[in-house]
Amino acid sequence: MSHHPNVISPPGTPLPDRTVGELVAERPGRSRIFQSFKIDFCCQGARTVREACANKGVALDAVIEQIEAELADKTPVGKNPAELPLPELVAHIVETHHEFLRRELPRLYAMSQRVAQVHGGHTPSLVEVFKVFNGLSEELTDHMMKEEQVLFPAITALSRGQAGPSNLDAPVACMMHEHEDAGAALERLRELSHGFQPPPEACNTYRALFAGLADLEEDLHRHIHLENAVLFPAAKALTSAKTPAAA
Repeated sequence: MSHHPNVISPPGTPLPDRTVGELVAERPGRSRIFQSFKIDFCCQGARTVREACANKGVALDAVIEQIEAELADKTPVGKNPAELPLPELVAHIVETHHEFLRRELPRLYAMSQRVAQVHGGHTPSLVEVFKVFNGLSEELTDHMMKEEQVLFPAITALSRGQAGPSNLDAPVACMMHEHEDAGAALERLRELSHGFQPPPEACNTYRALFAGLADLEEDLHRHIHLENAVLFPAAKALTSAKTPAAA
């Protein structure tokens, strides 16, 4: 898998040859289009629309039609986090997405453990849901700590013209690799839960767990997209600007 941030296509590039990540960065509402086709716009956002459709086996024309319809929609959109200055974008990610995880991870852990204990005997996949979620929760908690204590302060300092690391390639690559691991765990949770659809006889905790996992997937996709497609490329551009050109 590639760990490179999304590229920005040259002006005039046809829609099929633009990257999924840059299209969502322009208008976050487009994420719903790609989600409806089960196209990853965060970890695999560097793929072009054409490549993403081929990878998922979906009709390119159908996706392009919806993107063009969205382009024609003149309904005002809400404030786009991708347009925030870097310090404000960092704050938005922490206050919105990291805080969401801090609220939701303990709640989902308790529910997934309970559901596995009560229903895992006759539905073994629920035991696997608990194991996968527990691993994801531990990784995300460690991931957020590294971002908040190391990478984000460095990005904020550089964006304000203060002293900072001369190169962010290694820490950014590490974070993006961890994003891919999180994306794989989410995909596994979706498989194990049949698209987060509980059976008719499911109890309320069972239903609440699957609804919570669906919300986690949606928020984490937006979270990872903002970092991979917007924050990290901008941060790396700052260090590139500070690096003297080779003679």
